[in-house]
Parts: sequence; structure tokens; C-alpha cells
Amino acid sequence: MYKAISYFKDMKDNMHSYNPGDTFPRDGLTVSEKRLEELSTNKNRRGKPVIEFVEEPIEEEQVEEVIAEEPEVEKITEEKPKKRGRSKKNAD
Repeated sequence: MYKAISYFKDMKDNMHSYNPGDTFPRDGLTVSEKRLEELSTNKNRRGKPVIEFVEEPIEEEQVEEVIAEEPEVEKITEEKPKKRGRSKKNAD
């Protein structure tokens, strides 16, 4: 996934504006690897990158899947020692 790192208008997308932090390309638009390289390097009219690659955030569902895959840890509990002596039942 790519994000805008500075304001720019995409000349190849009807002058669509991107503000810093906006996802590139916008929803519904597909761009070539060549276009991504052009905008993420100095090979464009500005002579500097206007987008950068960012890791995609992990969706909540993916986090739940990872948690579900982790092995369960057996809970260790300390058993209390049983009381010894006469029980009240047999005290008669």
C-alpha cells in the first residue's frame, strides 16, 4: 500500500488531489508498477518522491486468526492440601 507524503495532483488521474497520508491510488483506480516507481522516486516532474510504500495494517480479523493459532497455555493452579482429621459426619 502506498501513502502520499506530500500534497500533489495526479496528472494521470484527472488532476485528483492527494494530501499527505492519503492512500494511493484512490479507491477504484489501478496504476502500473511503472507509475508507482515514478511517484515514489525522483523520476517525476517534482524531482522528489510524493508517495511511499507502507506496510498494510493488520485487520482485526487477521489478529483474531493469529491469536486462535497460538497454542493454549495450561493454567497451573496450586491445589490446597486436604484437611486431615475427623470429619463431622462420623463424630456421633
